[in-house]
Amino acid sequence: MFAGCRNPFAPAFDAEANSSSAALADQKTIDGVFQNFKYAYTFKDTSIYGQLISSDFIFTYHDYDQGIDVSWGRDDEMKTTYGLFQNSQNLNLIWNNIVLSSVDSTTANIVRGFNLTITFSPTDIPRLDGRVNMTLRKDPATQKWLITRWIDESNF
Repeated sequence: MFAGCRNPFAPAFDAEANSSSAALADQKTIDGVFQNFKYAYTFKDTSIYGQLISSDFIFTYHDYDQGIDVSWGRDDEMKTTYGLFQNSQNLNLIWNNIVLSSVDSTTANIVRGFNLTITFSPTDIPRLDGRVNMTLRKDPATQKWLITRWIDESNF
């Protein structure tokens, strides 16, 4: 009677989960940094996210209510991101076109658009659109790119 039926508690192997879209990218490329950033958000993985952020990292955004720019360093960035990951049910980040790219052998400045959908609950799903202005530096020892500065150019 149950021959040929699938066990709902033992789903079939998902070959797509092991495809390159779910794998970590090579952080020795700038594109790899953005792919791993998306991966960290998708899987809410602070250990991967932390590997992208340099020790001298600075995040800056404009607080429109107070009319001032607010900045913080790596420790606050990791705490804030951990809080976002813990308090959201789902994060969907889409990187859009690169608007500006200035790259040399050791530094890069990338400005690109993004769409971020945050599901806190079924009735609380903010959708954010904006731009990131990121400065990256290549670590001379590992040859991996790290984010040193992130200016949020969104109008939230």
